[in-house]
Amino acid sequence: MTALDERVSEAGRTPEPARAARTVSRRRRAAEIGGKWVVLAVCGAQWQLATASARHPYFPTPVVIGQKMVDMWLSGPPSHLFFSDLVAVDIVPSLLRLLGGWAAAAVIGITFGLLLGRFGAAYDYLSPTLNFLRSVPPPALLPVFFVLFTLGTPMQLAMIIFGVLWPILLNSMDGAHTLDETVVETSRSMRLSKVRFLATVVFPAALPKIFAGLRVSLSLALILMVISELQGGFDGIGFRMTYAQLTYDMPGMWAGIVLLGILGYVLNALLLAVQNRVIGWHTRSKSLTGR
Repeated sequence: MTALDERVSEAGRTPEPARAARTVSRRRRAAEIGGKWVVLAVCGAQWQLATASARHPYFPTPVVIGQKMVDMWLSGPPSHLFFSDLVAVDIVPSLLRLLGGWAAAAVIGITFGLLLGRFGAAYDYLSPTLNFLRSVPPPALLPVFFVLFTLGTPMQLAMIIFGVLWPILLNSMDGAHTLDETVVETSRSMRLSKVRFLATVVFPAALPKIFAGLRVSLSLALILMVISELQGGFDGIGFRMTYAQLTYDMPGMWAGIVLLGILGYVLNALLLAVQNRVIGWHTRSKSLTGR
């Protein structure tokens, strides 16, 4: 082997300290994940013991709830991935309303938030009004939505959009308004158009706060989706829970509650994965600077 081959071989090797650090990081990550599942298992076991000993008709055991969930939504044929027909009646409409309302609010909130955040006068004049509207609980406006929109999906979407718009809008405004002036002056020296300035400078800089608003609004969207289906729906998880309550099907009602928790956890985990993928640089910079 020549001297050049030896240098190339040494350059391709991973330094031992870096390899050891990655191994420790993987083990720590595995321990954290394992610890979370252990805590969940302990809580589930305590729930099972408490409900089994109480034998209260309104509080079925997790085993009974899990069996009810399987019977309702996972009892279909293998060709349908074991999904039953109730999935199309209960879960799919709820997910479509939740994600549709959340996505519409995201588009509106980010667009107007970036615009208002970069116009100082508009930001100053509209902030009190926007904060007032944000403070109005969306469930309190249910009678208004009943009058303005058709009962069912239109009313439910309107309620979700109104409720989840404000965290996205205000966080986008704040992210655009607090843009570093050095970046602004540099962009002006490059003579960027306003549209390009918003798209290539303001939007990326405001992404950390935008994602913070998106995560808060996603949880709100799940809550408002359930409330709207409980009060004015003909299908969906909320409607199924109301039907189970009226027919004294307590395992069915608790199955809807558990399903909502699972959906909330999965959706939040997916959004967090997207956030780490898109703005992982921001998290790493905070860990390096300690801020």
